[in-house]
Amino acid sequence: MDNLTSALARTRYISLTTFRKDGTPVATPVWVAGESGVLYVWTNAESWKVKRIRRDGRVTVTPCDARGGPRKGAPTIEGRATVLDEDGLRFVRKLLARKYTWQFWLTDLPATLVRRGRRPHVGIKIEISST
Repeated sequence: MDNLTSALARTRYISLTTFRKDGTPVATPVWVAGESGVLYVWTNAESWKVKRIRRDGRVTVTPCDARGGPRKGAPTIEGRATVLDEDGLRFVRKLLARKYTWQFWLTDLPATLVRRGRRPHVGIKIEISST
C-alpha cells in the first residue's frame, strides 16, 4: 500500500464525496479500511451515494472527524469507486470488523437482527488516482 493510501486507511473516518448528475459534490463521513493499496467502505445499498457511484464512480476522499469535518491541513484526494458484489461485501465487512472491532459489531448486529439476517449493505472499493 502506498504511503498516501496507507495513511488514509489508518484514519478513523474519511469524507467520501460523490457527485450528482449536475456535478454538485455530496460529502459523507464513512468508516474506512485499506488492503493492498485500495480503500474500502461499507454502506447501505439504498443510499444515494451508492446510486451516484453506480452512475459515476468519480469520488474524492479527505480524512475527517465523525461529523465529516475535514482534519486541519488534510488533503483531498481523487479516486475511482466501484460498488462490490456479495463476495466483495463479505471481504469489506471482515476488514472493517478487524479495524473497528466491537464498534462494527455493535452497528451491524442490531440491524441484522431487525432485518432477520438480511444485510442491505454493499462494499465500496476506492482506488486512489496516481498523482
